[in-house]
Amino acid sequence: MTVLQDCRSREKLVVVGAGMAATRFVEELTNRAPGRYDILVIGDEPRLAYNRVLLSSVLAGELSVDDIELKPAQWWRAAGVEVLSGRTVIKINAAARRILLDNGESVDYSKVVLATGSRAARLPIEGADLPGVHTFRDVQDVEALSRLGKEMRALVIGGGLLGLEAAYGLARRGVDVTLAHVMDRLMERQLDAAGADILRRLVEEKGVRALLNANATRINGSGRVENVEFADGQTIPVDAVIFAVGIQPNADLARQAGLDVGRGVKVDDGLKTSEAGVFAIGECAEHRGVCYGLVEPAYEQGRVLAMRLAGQDASYGGSVVSTNLKVSGVRVFSAGDYLGEGDARRIVCKDPRMGIYRKLVVRDDRLVGAILIGDTRGATDLLDLIRSGAKVSSLCDELMFGPPMQEAA
Repeated sequence: MTVLQDCRSREKLVVVGAGMAATRFVEELTNRAPGRYDILVIGDEPRLAYNRVLLSSVLAGELSVDDIELKPAQWWRAAGVEVLSGRTVIKINAAARRILLDNGESVDYSKVVLATGSRAARLPIEGADLPGVHTFRDVQDVEALSRLGKEMRALVIGGGLLGLEAAYGLARRGVDVTLAHVMDRLMERQLDAAGADILRRLVEEKGVRALLNANATRINGSGRVENVEFADGQTIPVDAVIFAVGIQPNADLARQAGLDVGRGVKVDDGLKTSEAGVFAIGECAEHRGVCYGLVEPAYEQGRVLAMRLAGQDASYGGSVVSTNLKVSGVRVFSAGDYLGEGDARRIVCKDPRMGIYRKLVVRDDRLVGAILIGDTRGATDLLDLIRSGAKVSSLCDELMFGPPMQEAA
């Protein structure tokens, strides 16, 4: 039986941010070192942590907000963790090891972990602040978009993961949706041209019109949104505009505290910032010049930091970026060097009619990248091979035409 230490003898650990990265970190730490820290989690949203990846399902009406809650209140209590919801940290005094809250209260700490996440970006164009212009990032955004009535016209700007998810959720609600993307293909950071073309057709079959090479330059309206102008002269009448053009790390608090900040809060391989006792994980952190906007790297960082704070040896060397999601109702997996330029060998199998695309990228007899669309079974094995660097010469046929593909054929 584990005996918790007396609170007065434990180190005070404050986690600023109460999202997915913070939750995974606290879970890992309390499992590895139960009772070692007196933990306080502070989140500015008025609810417990939830799964942002599933927000499109909430928007579509397939799930409720309660369904996507990560941990219930009783879990936090059982773990001995205090959670302050609806509170904002407005200042960190790193020298005094003290934080100040928006209600005037202050909290002393021994260690503090910044897991402040990111915020939705908006295009710096005229009309971006008109009523009827939204972002798609949190529950409040979903609640606002859920008030759009059927047959209303919505324009989603951005053809990455967030844009596709927002468009799909709105289409499922009966909203007339157009998705505009400035690039020549959807999800250009995860897919090649052939894979993106299949995804576009599948998305359009689900009721979302996709405009590529579409550069929005101005939002017009008298009192609220009425139409959007594009660089090519096209104008689209709309009732709502949703920005899904990327994210910006929430690093203002760290910058104000005098920490080294680039695009995000700079951390080393131990997730330490430039100030003693201050750490950062998740979308707010910048590691070796990279800010990851995905869940898995945040989880990996949270696990490494939990191990270190539990007294175990661990080091974060970066993440193999991968995507394994249901995007706009379509299964999509992408990992590693999916383009495979230069001397890489590219193995491709596609059936546009069935909406299936599989691509493996092999270099020096090692799997370095992969794309799966439509049927993503086997994705976990592919990611493991990419990470391990194991030789795959005897596995290529099995990986490409394994049992799932043979059954489909």
